[in-house]
Amino acid sequence: MSEASVAVHADADLLAQAVAARLVVKLLDAQAERGQAAVVLTGGRIAAAVYRAVSALPAREAVDWARVDVWWGDERFLPAGDPERNETQARAALLDAVPLDPARVHPMPAADGPAGADPEAAAAAYAEELARAARPGHAALPHFDVLMLGVGEDGHVASIFPEHPVHHDTRPVSAVRGSPKPPPLRTTLTLPTINTAEEVWLVASGGDKARAVGMALAGAGPRQLPVAGVRGVTRTLWLLDRAAAADVPPRSRSLR
Repeated sequence: MSEASVAVHADADLLAQAVAARLVVKLLDAQAERGQAAVVLTGGRIAAAVYRAVSALPAREAVDWARVDVWWGDERFLPAGDPERNETQARAALLDAVPLDPARVHPMPAADGPAGADPEAAAAAYAEELARAARPGHAALPHFDVLMLGVGEDGHVASIFPEHPVHHDTRPVSAVRGSPKPPPLRTTLTLPTINTAEEVWLVASGGDKARAVGMALAGAGPRQLPVAGVRGVTRTLWLLDRAAAADVPPRSRSLR
C-alpha cells in the first residue's frame, strides 16, 4: 500500500482549483499511458467546486473526454434527477459540459430505475456493471486511475459510516440502510473496492473536518473512522485547505 501525502492550500477556492488542475493532468497522463482514463467521483460542496473548476479550465480541452470512464463512489438512493443525488450534482457542474461517451458514464442506479426501489438490488446491479468493465483477468473490477472522496465530519467516506455494518462488507458494492445522514437509503463502493484504485484523493475543506483528518493521519482505527482505512495502490493523497488541516502536524504538510 502507498504512503499518505498531504497538500494544504490556503482556502477552499484555491483547493478546488488545485484539485481540478491535478485531475486534468491525471486524466491526460492515464490516456497517454493506457489510451483511456477512469475516474471515480464523489459528492458534496467541495466536490462540486472542483467539478466547476475543471469545467472552467482551458486545459480541459486537452482531455479526450470520449475515452474517460466515469464512476461514482456512492450515491443517495433517490429518483433520477433528484438534486440531492451525486450524479445530478456532477452533471450540472461538469459532465454535461464535456463530450463524454454516454456509454462510459456509469451512475449508480436510482430509486426509480430498472433495479426498482430495493437498494440491495441496485448495489448488485452496479457490481455487475463494474464486472462487465473489468480488466482482463480481473473478474470483479475495472481499473480506476483516480478515486476521489470527501471526508465527513465523523470520518465517513463514500457512504461508509463509523460502526456501520457496511464497513465489514467485502462485496464490491453495498446497500446502506439506516444512514446516520439523510437520506437513510444509499449505495456505496466498499472499502476493499475503494482500495483497488491506483490513486485515492481525500479532499476536505473546513474546520469541521479537522478532527477527523487529524485523527486519521495520526493512526486511528478504520472501524471508528472509516477514512483511516482508505489507501490507494500507488498513492494516497490528502488535499486540504488550511482549516481542514488544522490538526495535521506541520511536518506532514506540503503547503501551497
